[in-house]
Amino acid sequence: MSIDAPTASSAPSDAHGEKQSMRILGAVLERSGAPRPYTASRPISVDELELDLPGEGELLVRIEAAGICHSDLSVVNGDRPRPLPMLLGHEAAGIVELVGAGVTGVHVGERVVITFLPRCGVCTACETGGRLPCVDGSAANAAGTLLSGGRRIRRSSGSVEHHLGVSAFATHAVVDARSVVPVDADVPPDVAAVLGCAVLTGGGAVINAGRPAQGETTIVVGMGGVGTAALLVAVALNAGPVIAVDVNPEKLQHALELGAERALTPEDALKSNLRAELVIEAAGHQFAFEAAFALTAPGGRTVTVGLPAEDAISRISPVAVTAEARTIIGSYLGSAVPSRDIPHYVRLWREGRLPLESLISGHVELQGANEAMDDLADGRVLRQVIVF
Repeated sequence: MSIDAPTASSAPSDAHGEKQSMRILGAVLERSGAPRPYTASRPISVDELELDLPGEGELLVRIEAAGICHSDLSVVNGDRPRPLPMLLGHEAAGIVELVGAGVTGVHVGERVVITFLPRCGVCTACETGGRLPCVDGSAANAAGTLLSGGRRIRRSSGSVEHHLGVSAFATHAVVDARSVVPVDADVPPDVAAVLGCAVLTGGGAVINAGRPAQGETTIVVGMGGVGTAALLVAVALNAGPVIAVDVNPEKLQHALELGAERALTPEDALKSNLRAELVIEAAGHQFAFEAAFALTAPGGRTVTVGLPAEDAISRISPVAVTAEARTIIGSYLGSAVPSRDIPHYVRLWREGRLPLESLISGHVELQGANEAMDDLADGRVLRQVIVF
């Protein structure tokens, strides 16, 4: 299905003749936990929707590129229950087309990175420098609304929930202004998109939570999009050797090409008695967390950014934490402050030290969302990017 490029001028008018909404095309998750393959069960429908124009403190963004992340898949497969129906997509970049009342610092025509955890800037969590996620932002994300508590998407059968305040699997999105970070026009849309989740999460696990000292070894467990971003940032820091761990031989080979000193399966890594001062767990599985903990040296840090199913349980030895003075660090969105961290990653990219293009497995169309979820579930890709 296709429709003309939607504009505010195609929207219905209020009594004063002002346009209040517009038509868009979007990918809506109708049900979670559908059987695989998704190409057959088709839990995601692509259809015409109605999008309200931005309210106070909000922006209308024309989406240029949206990354397909395991957090999207986790809603599709039921690991992360969310209110439905929901317009998916939480990692994106686009061009600002309208700004609501009270918006400052963001202008029409700018390219912006859209991030999935808006920060109110005033709660106690926002005062921790990224260590804790915003209280109001987290509540809004769980409820399927924008930070204001409002919903801006609907169709004839009723309202549609927002995915993590973004809902970027669509031609346009209305987001809170605190969900975006402007970037210069020289940053390509697909590169800008992966900054919004994969790089913030994986890179932040290294620079914000792990903070490797000079000479320390870093191990990254899980070479998906987030883990590969962690690897790229760790290599760019050049603090010490970086080692990749994954079950997929192709991803291990890719890690070597990106600068990993070694690339091992979890079994081989554990058998070799390998240990590192910093271990990043980015697979989102309880066994990956156990492996990451086992690979952590005495006195070292295990940083976990993966999001397994809510009922997943890991087993570790408490005495090892105490007797070996180890630290386990949870890091949500890489403990990031997007307005602080995204410009830093852009500088590294411009300097040629952070080849973010290597994260992108390929480009897909919006109508291929179900097929893309199958590719991600089967481990065949790192980051597919929907382009418009």
